[in-house]
Amino acid sequence: MPPQQDPQVPPQPEPQREHRQEPPEEPPAAPRPPSRGADTRALTQVLFGQLKGLQPGTGEHSRVRGALIEANLPLVRYAAARFRSRNEPMEDVVQVGTIGLINAIDRFDPDRGVQFPTFAMPTVVGEIKRYFRDNVRTVHVPRRLHELWVQVNAATEDLTTLHGRTPTTAEIAERLRITEDEVLSCIEAGRSYHATSLEAAQEGDGMPGLLDRLGYEDPELAGVEHRDLVRHLLVQLPEREQRILLLRYYNNLTQSQISVELGVSQMHVSRLLARSFARLRSANRIEA
Repeated sequence: MPPQQDPQVPPQPEPQREHRQEPPEEPPAAPRPPSRGADTRALTQVLFGQLKGLQPGTGEHSRVRGALIEANLPLVRYAAARFRSRNEPMEDVVQVGTIGLINAIDRFDPDRGVQFPTFAMPTVVGEIKRYFRDNVRTVHVPRRLHELWVQVNAATEDLTTLHGRTPTTAEIAERLRITEDEVLSCIEAGRSYHATSLEAAQEGDGMPGLLDRLGYEDPELAGVEHRDLVRHLLVQLPEREQRILLLRYYNNLTQSQISVELGVSQMHVSRLLARSFARLRSANRIEA
């Protein structure tokens, strides 16, 4: 017999492994760009580092100093915006604030560890406030009149030097080729920088302040109209009733004293007073 062969077992398929699909990797977030303020602060710090090693008055020093001014102009505009309600041209306020910025740059010491905007802001705001205190008019005048006043002031100084005396209005007008009325208007405009306090004493004459010389409201003023009305109504009463009212309310006599004065009874005096009041009220209603 042929030898028996072991039955061949068909190969079993390998179990399939479950492949999990990995989620796609997210791209790395782009770095946030630095803010403009941070750029300005960094640039300012670098420029101050350069300025420290430069000799004042040199061309390189002036260049770096100018770059510092240009870089920090937004700080000046921010400070000037706080005074937008003052009815002054914003470019004028920015120019004044820039002067404060230049002063702050010249005085700033980067070694103290203070940020330049923190140091410069009080100087810029203080310069703007000083400008409003010393130069801005209390009464707003037209810009043309303000510019013409500057010319009138300059012509006055020139003519004073030339003639050795204060020039007349006609001489100023002839010098500037304008009318005398315009010269007078400019002079009045030049006096409107500051308002005089009502409580301030007048200089030179020793007079009290304007407030002490102004009229006041007389508390008796309200009674003038009432007295005039009463006088108008009294003349409409009989003579005896007029006398009773005068004795009662002007001489302050009692009804008993009035009865003795007139030789009538007190009851009769009371009736006459009541009748007089009724007539006065009726006449007053007719006049109203």
